[in-house]
Amino acid sequence: MARPRRYDPERRARLVDAALRVVRRDGIGGLSHRTVAAEADVPLGSTTYHFSSLDELLVAALRELDAGFADGLRTGAALAGDDLAGGLARLLGEWLGAERSQVELAYELYLAALRRPALRPVAAEWTEEVVTALAPRTGRGTARALAALMDGIGLQVLLTGAPYDEAYAREMIARVLNEAPKERAGGSSEAPEGPTGT
Repeated sequence: MARPRRYDPERRARLVDAALRVVRRDGIGGLSHRTVAAEADVPLGSTTYHFSSLDELLVAALRELDAGFADGLRTGAALAGDDLAGGLARLLGEWLGAERSQVELAYELYLAALRRPALRPVAAEWTEEVVTALAPRTGRGTARALAALMDGIGLQVLLTGAPYDEAYAREMIARVLNEAPKERAGGSSEAPEGPTGT
């Protein structure tokens, strides 16, 4: 019986970092086991040992990039206080302003999921993480709408090159937050969260 592989966590992390540098510089089309091995300055066999396919390597890279915005939600700073719209708009601005190439890279990998089914579950995980963090304050339906809105604002900033407008983002987020489920056309997708008082 074959012994299980023993992965070197440091080597694995080094390879993921190298893959992110390759994709940032050359796009996903420039990614191969060979280019990652050269970037990480390791033998080619080390790359294929730790990642049997490029999709597996891309999944690891995408998980690495997920840290920024989701981490901000997990720490709870954006969710604290009465001004949830302001907190989320501020967090989105911090994420978009941190390092543009990092944000562009995150979106490039997410969009790659359109043609690489192996990446879709990871992209869905990120959305679910945002929804799970927001749901206790907003309900799941509103949390999904907020995740979509913030994604859209982020993409517009990247594609147009326009500066991030925190006041605009706060206003749009506040509009979603102020839309009561019962006021939506066609009914609500959310179950009532408590007694209705009727």
